[in-house]
Amino acid sequence: MDVTKYTDFIMDEAVKLLAVDSPTGYTAQAAELVCREFEALGYAPQMTVKGGVLVKLSEGASPENGLLLEAHTDTLGGMVSRIKSDGRLELTRLGGMNPNNAEAENVRVVTKFNGVLEGTCQLVNASIHVNGQYNDTKREWSSVEIVLDEDVASKEDAEKLGVRVGDIVCFEPRTRITRSGYIKSRFLDDKFSVAILLGYARYLKENNVTTDRPVWAHVTVYEEVGHGGCGSVPAGVTEAISVDMGCVGDGLTCTERQVSICAKDSGGPYSYEIVKGLTAAAEKAGADYAIDIYPFYGSDVEATLGAGYDLRHGLIGPGVYASHGYERSHRLGAENTLKLLLGYTTL
Repeated sequence: MDVTKYTDFIMDEAVKLLAVDSPTGYTAQAAELVCREFEALGYAPQMTVKGGVLVKLSEGASPENGLLLEAHTDTLGGMVSRIKSDGRLELTRLGGMNPNNAEAENVRVVTKFNGVLEGTCQLVNASIHVNGQYNDTKREWSSVEIVLDEDVASKEDAEKLGVRVGDIVCFEPRTRITRSGYIKSRFLDDKFSVAILLGYARYLKENNVTTDRPVWAHVTVYEEVGHGGCGSVPAGVTEAISVDMGCVGDGLTCTERQVSICAKDSGGPYSYEIVKGLTAAAEKAGADYAIDIYPFYGSDVEATLGAGYDLRHGLIGPGVYASHGYERSHRLGAENTLKLLLGYTTL
């Protein structure tokens, strides 16, 4: 199965999506972009009340046993929790943002009514020639701060610029694609997989592919805080699969060039029948895959089950290294995920 053309498209879409800030709670622009991209492919997406995107990709050969593919466009980030007396900003995290790898990153502070301000996340008293405790200071949200790139020396100065508690802080993704096919960026989790679903949708449309059952995609916007997939499940859906990142690290077999099939994570085992079916589909489609267990992971589809929906569930995704940090994957990871989706859903 040659899907090179669609892998190129996926990489381009990923770069587009990654350029739009969308930490949890501030996702409208990213969701609107996703809607426009599905519309450009000839689909009719709908915005959910919650702010996600729901789109039917295929009527299917049979109306029974609908499949819902879930990915998310919300990312990690921060929120202003306190304006300090010197005008620096203390943060509370959005999702699993970690101060150890947030330090020294450029940020954008989205004020409610006064536009966007630039700044940097720095250790408090960040000059190593001044701070003798620099190396020994534990990186916590109380020990790092946002330094605004403005003439600010007091709380009042920051407030005059429009900064308020509750303002969103977006971290620079630093997206880069290498000549060898790697994609490096913050927030590949999960914009890379949103791009893969767009590639899958384009393949279905351009090749007039008939799926074996109805297929929907739901691009959620609250996955990073645990309730993205809790609603908007179409009638007739009996199976949901999260298309999220595959984990790469010690004790796991997946690489960034493969598609990962998760058998179990912190929420328990995924449906045995689904894992078995995904494995068979990967082999049928010639997709390079790995089956792994993720020790510290939760997914949209587990939120769907937790909300009380009666369905079978699975989790797949391209291998991603350095999750929740400066992440890395590869175009082959996208290609193999696309192959698996096609092998699993098409006649």
